[in-house]
Amino acid sequence: MARRSLLSRPMRSAWLIAALMAATPGWTQSQPHGLAPDADQRSLTRPTEPPARLPDSKSPNSKQPKASADRERGIDFLLGALQAAPDQTSAKHVEARIWALWSHTSSDTATLLMARSKTAIANGQPDVALKLLDAVIKLKPDYIEGWNRRATLYYVKNDYDHALRDIEQVLKREPRHFGALAGLGMIMQDLGDDKRALAAYRKALAVNPHLDKVPDLVKKLSEKVEGRDI
Repeated sequence: MARRSLLSRPMRSAWLIAALMAATPGWTQSQPHGLAPDADQRSLTRPTEPPARLPDSKSPNSKQPKASADRERGIDFLLGALQAAPDQTSAKHVEARIWALWSHTSSDTATLLMARSKTAIANGQPDVALKLLDAVIKLKPDYIEGWNRRATLYYVKNDYDHALRDIEQVLKREPRHFGALAGLGMIMQDLGDDKRALAAYRKALAVNPHLDKVPDLVKKLSEKVEGRDI
């Protein structure tokens, strides 16, 4: 499905890796080496069609069995602070604390597997990283960052079908996950569904108005989508 995008596919891959991973503890600020070969050199694996609707961005169920009340209150507080952040620098500090809470797991085994997946990515071994993340998800199916990181790798591998399934799992557990919402927008944009891409980007910005590049994407897509019949 050839189309002209607002950012090139490799640029969006690099941005998504940075947005979803770099803010978490232990990840560098640059794209891991070897994860984003030129998309023109290989065929794209796409789902049969985009999802019928986007997930709702309501507050998560406070009765989630494996999420402590203190942790949920902490995330609620930080997301409120993110909305009120007076500048980009302050927002990035708050955002980093949110990523830290999302990334934390009480399982030493899951922590070790996540660290090993990081090493595999740094060594240009995304398939090894995927197997490690499969193990994380099997061990801790309610661990948001396991699903989120695997969704990112699937996206970079152009496996949109699996990436969308993992994003759905993230948003099922945390509908306010601005990284997953931004990733959903990028996939919809790659699939040529500007209307759903715009909706996902707007949901991401409603949670985190300080996301890099997303305001510009919303502005440009708004002009395209709202200027024609859809």
